[in-house]
Formats: sequence, C-alpha cells, structure tokens
Amino acid sequence: MLESITINHFTIIDHSQIEFSAGMTTLTGETGAGKSILLDAIQLVLGDRADSDCVQSGHDKAEISVSFDISNLPDAGEWLQQHELDDDGECLLRRIVQASGRSKAFINGSPVTLSQLKSLGEMLVDLHGQHEHQSLQKPAVQRQLLDASLPDDKRLAACRESYQTWKTYQKQLQQAQDQSQQKAQRIDLLQLYCREFDDLALAEGEVAELQQEYSRLSHAGQIIDISTAVVAQLYENDDGNIQQQLSDCSAQLEQLRQIDPQVQGIAELVSSALIQVQEASSELRNYQQHIDIDPQRLDWLNDRLSRVQGLARKHQVDEEDLVELATRLKSELDSLLFDEADIESLQQQLAQAEQAYLEQAKKLSQQRQQAAEQLSAQISEVMQTLGMQGGQFAIRVEPDPQPSAYSAHGIDQIRFLVSANPGQELKPLHKVASGGELSRISLAIQVILSESSQIPTLIFDEVDSGIGGGIAEIVGKKLRQIAHNRQVFCVTHLPQVAAQAHHHLQVSKSKSASHTRTEVAALDDEQRVEEIARMLGGMTITEQTRAHALEMVQGR
Repeated sequence: MLESITINHFTIIDHSQIEFSAGMTTLTGETGAGKSILLDAIQLVLGDRADSDCVQSGHDKAEISVSFDISNLPDAGEWLQQHELDDDGECLLRRIVQASGRSKAFINGSPVTLSQLKSLGEMLVDLHGQHEHQSLQKPAVQRQLLDASLPDDKRLAACRESYQTWKTYQKQLQQAQDQSQQKAQRIDLLQLYCREFDDLALAEGEVAELQQEYSRLSHAGQIIDISTAVVAQLYENDDGNIQQQLSDCSAQLEQLRQIDPQVQGIAELVSSALIQVQEASSELRNYQQHIDIDPQRLDWLNDRLSRVQGLARKHQVDEEDLVELATRLKSELDSLLFDEADIESLQQQLAQAEQAYLEQAKKLSQQRQQAAEQLSAQISEVMQTLGMQGGQFAIRVEPDPQPSAYSAHGIDQIRFLVSANPGQELKPLHKVASGGELSRISLAIQVILSESSQIPTLIFDEVDSGIGGGIAEIVGKKLRQIAHNRQVFCVTHLPQVAAQAHHHLQVSKSKSASHTRTEVAALDDEQRVEEIARMLGGMTITEQTRAHALEMVQGR
C-alpha cells in the first residue's frame, strides 16, 4: 500500500508531503489545476523516463520520494532480498532529476538502475490511464488485456522460449544455406591463416617468455662480466671485499657492546647486513654458473620471435594477442564449415523446434480460449450496469498455425467483438462502438482485471471520461467496491464518482506575477461537501447544491 509521497520542485509543485490511507481516495480540482501532476510524480518515481522539463523553473533538481507498506506483499519483499535492497521491511523509493535531464534512483537508500525501479514498481502500483479506451482497438492491446486475465504466465513464458529456440535454428539454417562463393573464399583464407598459426604453435604467455630468454642470452657476456665484478666486490677481492669489511665491523662492535650495551641494536644491524651480503654472494655465484652462452639457442629464439613479429604485423595485432586471434579465427572457420550433413541436421532440429513451439502455442490457445470465455461473460455483465443493457462482449481467439503467423506471443489472432444493443450482431469494436461506449467497455475491462490483480495499489486516471449521471454513480460504487480489498486512487471530474471515495484530495493552482504553484490538500468532511458542490454547480454554489452534495456524500 502507498503510505506517503514527498515532492520537491516537481513541475509547478514547490513542496508537498501527503499521507495516504487504505480504501478509495479521489483527486479532484478545477480543469488545468494539475490533477495529473501527482500521478506523473508517482509514475516517475516508479521508473518512468524523465527529462529536464519536470524540474521546477529556477531550481537545479526535482526530488520525489514514496514509501510503501509491503507487509502483505511477499513477492516485493522477496525481490528486495534477492537484490540485497531489503531494510527490515521498509520500502522507500526515491528519484532525483537534475535540471540537465540526468536522474538518479534509489531503493531504501541504495542506488539502483531505472530497470530495477520499474521492476519493483510494477509489483506495487497498477495505473489505468484516461486514454486506454483509444488503444483498445489495437490487436496488440487486446492480446495484452486477455493475457492479463490468465491465471499465470507459465504458458506465455514456455511459448516465448520455444519460439526463440525455433527462430535460432531457423537463423542458423538460413546462414548455412546462404553461404556462396564468398564463403568458400573466406574458408580458404581462414584455412591458410590457421595453418600458419598451427605451424607456429604459439602457447599462451609464450611471447613474454621468449622475449625474456632472448634478452638474457643476447646479453650473456655482459651479464657474466657484471656478476663477476659484483661477486668480487662482495666476497672474492683479497684487498678488502665488502663481506670482510662487514665482518671486521661486526667484530669491533661486539667488543664495543661489551663496554656499552647501548650499541646492541647497531651491532645486530651490521650482523644482519653481513648475513645478507653472504647470501647475496652465494645466490649471485649460483646465478652466474647457470648463464650459458648458446649461439644456436639464440639463433632459434631470434628466428621464432621474427616469425611472431611477422605474423603480428600481418594481422595488425599486438604480439601478445596472437593466441586469442588464432582461437577466434579457428572458431570462425568451424562455423563456416557446414557440409550437407550439417544442413540436414539443422533441418531436423528446426522441424523438431517448430513442432515443440506449435505444441506450446496450442496449449496457450486453449488457456486463452478458456480465459476469453470467462472474461467475456464478466465484461458483458459489467456493461449492463454501465448503461449498455442488452449489450454483449466477446473475445475471439482464432489460432493460425501457418509459419507466417508465428510469434513469441503464440499463433492466435485475438479480436474484441461487441454488440452494443440487443439483437445486434457481434462486430469488431471500431465498427460499432461510439467513443462513449468505448470508454465504458474499457472501464468494464479495467474493473474486471483490477479485481483479479494482486497489485495492492490501483490508480484510475479519469477513466470515467465520457460517462455521467447514474452511470457515473455506478462507476464510483464499482471503484469503492474494489477498494474493499485494495487501495484505489481515482482522478475524476465527476461528483458522483468523487462522492463514493473514503478520502478526498483537492488539487488547486495559484498564480502570482512571477510564479505558478500547484498544491494538494486533504479535505475534511465540510470541505469535501464544498468541493463536490463545486463539481455539481460550477462557479455558482447555492445552498441547494450544497445540500445535494451532502446527500451524495452521506448516501454512499
């Protein structure tokens, strides 16, 4: 459940902090007051894309925070735990939009991606827009609405997965069959390259080892000369080598230590230095003994490094990247070496994948047909209450098993049909339904789908457009009925709908010479009657209008 929202410098809202309660909350206000701004803010913090236009003029950023109670929403809690975003049951979403258009998103104080924000938001809020009836005639929207009524999405997921497998095999087979003279030429070239790499047989990390060994052998004489000189200075010179000098110093310090113990530390340092020199001399003599002047080995190294350098220049890569290049070229060659057996194998795999896809698509069709029958009856029933007595609604699911009809969504052609009046033949929506009828049919669908939804917060943004009178009161009662189990927000211009709400928010706009400001205020009982009277009577509000408004509020 949505508990609160805090808005700072968003469009024409300076600052607003609103607490929400369970049940049905209505948002009303004069035309142009900005009733949808609050919903825009909620959508933004739930993952909608943002731009700099949403930042209030004169400010460097807009910030929106919302908090949700997810104690009865285990899926959201599990999602937060999986993404290491849980905070002792808290669910706080925050979005910051800079004047430059850049934005940041946070969940429980941790930065997240827009995709993560949207994924969590889809579990928390379901928004029904005022223009949904306009898209109701689109086949894709009709399919999405029917699929939203399915008991689960396992069939959809299985169909989508099997379709992707079929498409993969289809693409591989097409690639194999499309190879031409260019393929043969490329194979010849790759085979030449691979033979060169095979002949060289270069191992991973070998280049660095070759270079190191070449450097050592090519400088063997210099290495021997230097190491010999150093060994002599450290140990072998008869007239005062370093080891002898340190030994003498150590002995003298030992005598001094007998006189003054304070030189103990100095004596130990010199003694340690003597040990280090002795070890260095031993190691250097050992190193010197393994220096080998081998002209043949040096020639071999020179030749191998020349081949490595030549191959690197040929392929315009660094010498260290040759092994990776060889692997990549071999992989490309393998992928091109399709023979007839490969093509036949792919054809068999494609046929098997197609059969598996059709099985999944047919199972999905059966599930859709069952759901379509139930949903059609439910929508028809709601239509009767919305002033379309005798009207009928039907969803046709027509499978088309031809490959041209295959898609990740299955093989079904889904059509919404309606008979607005008794005795009329069922026909596609766009042929028989007027704008007002489309609005009511759309509302009926939304009411039915929202009743089966597990999402705790539902938002209806002027979905009552195109209706009025007694029908509007029925719509309000329907929304109030839904609010028994879910939190419902409704932006409306109809007093009959607003009167049914448990809570009432008023959106108002004020202007000054340099500033336009929108504010949202919670109304008490007296203020609520005044607002509904305004909605009934317009600019002139009489006592009779107030009495009518009070009667509507008390009679809900």
